[in-house]
Amino acid sequence: MRHNKFSVRTKDITLVLLLVILLFMIVGGCGLFGDIEDETYISEDENLIVVGISQLGSESGWRTANTESVQRVFTKDNGYFMIYNNARQKQENQFKAIRSFISRRVDYIVFAPVVESGWETVLMEAKEAGIPVILMDRSIDVADKSLYTTLVGSNSMEEGEKAGRWLEADLEKKGLSEETVNIVILKGTQGASAQAGRSVGFSAIAGKHANWNILGQEYADFTSAKGKEVMESFLRKYPDIDVVVSQNDDMTFGAIEAIRESGRTVGINGDITIISFDAVREALEMVAAGTINVDIECNPNQGEYLSDVIQRLENGEEVEKEYYVEEDVFTIENVTEELLEERTY
Repeated sequence: MRHNKFSVRTKDITLVLLLVILLFMIVGGCGLFGDIEDETYISEDENLIVVGISQLGSESGWRTANTESVQRVFTKDNGYFMIYNNARQKQENQFKAIRSFISRRVDYIVFAPVVESGWETVLMEAKEAGIPVILMDRSIDVADKSLYTTLVGSNSMEEGEKAGRWLEADLEKKGLSEETVNIVILKGTQGASAQAGRSVGFSAIAGKHANWNILGQEYADFTSAKGKEVMESFLRKYPDIDVVVSQNDDMTFGAIEAIRESGRTVGINGDITIISFDAVREALEMVAAGTINVDIECNPNQGEYLSDVIQRLENGEEVEKEYYVEEDVFTIENVTEELLEERTY
């Protein structure tokens, strides 16, 4: 008898559940078992600003710090609901993410573009949906600048110029201004604005010096493994390298490893001068040790800047087309223990 009673109750409960599900499907007008990843339900009572963020990837320590900066700021406690996406270095993933943000009717779209070109169609869709688009870290190449509201990031061209000006001053200090200087350049991801800007900026300074002999330039994708691979190739091709310009710290780590394995030395009083970009803590420790000669800062702490821009837009204020974060140039003279202790990335 107990078994029969249990069976009846189970059937009754199942029937009730099926009726409830059917009712929800009829009233809601949509499938209850849709793709959860494609649906995000936000209570209107919370009155949060909904921000969709597409990060280009996690290729470096700098990028990790940039992501952490955003995630610290865009929290419920600060009045935000953040939908975060990692594009894993693929533009097509960012297209999908942005279209998902549009379908969810977010209030703002923020993304760090993998490459500069190819954004017109998807950003036109965002514009037609009335969603402001904010570029993070990197710029894009579009004829219609109205496709995005503003850029919050680094002036990569100026970073390249800073590297060139530092090399000018260093050569002058060493009495080598008129000597031939053999240079190799490890470039970042092809088509990325950070790579393009740093290349153009450094070239603008190098072009003023006929004795600066750029032996080779190769893309190394902003990663340590590729940086080592490209540097090994340079060392085989060019026996007399004086200066390495590496467009981010991760590539620099790989390049230094390759140079040391070849039996040569780096940094202050070394065989090869090292110019790096980003200034993450590990690299600054190498600057303090004299291993890296100079590191041009690219500040990843952009979350607060992005929030400030969004708050201005929320208040109906005009915003500028570009906002650049504060950045420095680090050498052994200004990398202190205090700076290293305070470094958050």
